[in-house]
Amino acid sequence: MAELARRLVEALDGLLGVPGPLRVQAWDGSVAGPPGAPTVVLRNRRALRRLLWHPGELGLARAYVSGDLEVAPGTDLYDVLRAVARFAERPEIRTLRLGAGDVLGARGRRAVGALLRAGALGPEPVPPPEEAPVGRGRLHSRGRDRAAIHHHYDVGNDFYALVLGPSMVYSCAYWEPAAKSLEAAQEAKLDLICRKLGLRPGMRLLDVGSGWGSLVLHAARHYGVTAVGVSISEEQVALARRRVEEAGLADRVEIRLQDYREIPDGPFDAISSVGMAEHVGEAQYRVYAEGLYRLLVPGGRLLNHQIARRPGHPGEPYRPSPFINRYVFPDGELSPVGSTVSRLEEAGFEVRDVESLREHYGLTLREWVANLEARWTEAVGLVGRGRARVWRLYMAASALAFEENRIGVNQILAVRTTAGGAAHLPATRAEWLAAPGAVPGTASDLPVPEGPGAGPAATDLGDRGSVR
Repeated sequence: MAELARRLVEALDGLLGVPGPLRVQAWDGSVAGPPGAPTVVLRNRRALRRLLWHPGELGLARAYVSGDLEVAPGTDLYDVLRAVARFAERPEIRTLRLGAGDVLGARGRRAVGALLRAGALGPEPVPPPEEAPVGRGRLHSRGRDRAAIHHHYDVGNDFYALVLGPSMVYSCAYWEPAAKSLEAAQEAKLDLICRKLGLRPGMRLLDVGSGWGSLVLHAARHYGVTAVGVSISEEQVALARRRVEEAGLADRVEIRLQDYREIPDGPFDAISSVGMAEHVGEAQYRVYAEGLYRLLVPGGRLLNHQIARRPGHPGEPYRPSPFINRYVFPDGELSPVGSTVSRLEEAGFEVRDVESLREHYGLTLREWVANLEARWTEAVGLVGRGRARVWRLYMAASALAFEENRIGVNQILAVRTTAGGAAHLPATRAEWLAAPGAVPGTASDLPVPEGPGAGPAATDLGDRGSVR
């Protein structure tokens, strides 16, 4: 068994036809693979079984979330994920299709023999309990959407406070040159949205998917608006209402447990939707866009902040990430930015501005990963080791995906013009970003949850802390 790692790596390399991207440490302590490559640890035979039953992303995720696969001490998780992603994009791997002839041929027989001797062939392991049930109810029905949102957002406000920091903003920050912290960059993002929407005292703002209320609080405090925030996450709504009360803004800010399809009381002068439209789905996007259009006054503005995928080849079906779909955002769907612009225009909007914040999200995610790693033991105590691993894996992988232009994020400013075609926007972009009347402030003065949240804590992560 001292040669176990070498035999496994040689068998896999022979079957694939190219060397794998990682060094492997087997459960007997043996190590093999490309010198200098990032190293992963197979802690038991079950790790191999997970990979054999589901080769690729889902098998790797299940092995890591369950703890059957670890990142080796001294190895950075980002290095592992970067190596795997680049390997998967190689033409010979993208087009690889192993058939019976490959498995029954000489290379295949050697691989099967090595796996048999390692005891890796066996029944499919049960998925980790953190995996969401698949496909219960009609896709994007209100009940199924509530279940999907519950899976991701109702894991505990204390955990989110630990990861996000005092701003309690769960979307990409805006890293201006002067930004010295995540909190400052998140405040800059909130203020950017308010300026793009042209908020002024007395206006009525709707924030769709309002999270823990940070945007409506900022808009009410610094721009004098009255605001309605809606979310279908019970835990988000509970904390957002508490923050509104503690801020003394209950007379101007209302937080509702409400689906975007159920808002009865338009019109609003401005609407923001930040990090919410990814949950809507292609089949419902027209309903979403037309609903927001009806809720706006003529001349009102919509700010739609949404993650986008790269366009596929014509006719190629959309395939969501199996890991993200099972563990992070069930039923989430990403569209290319051009498709989103088209859907908004089809609903009646005039799109006036599109700004990419792709690099900003990579920076933000690295800050969130660093927050999680710095207080790993506390995070595990709040949500369990498996779920903490899910968040670490998805945020680190997402940071790389934004940095390497595999996904992006865009702020789309759209207007419901008047019957005569007036948009009521100043003539230049610089003018409508100037925000006359805005009162500077800091995100740190917003109330945040008490309890787990402040100060460093020890970590029991075996691998190296990730690099921001």
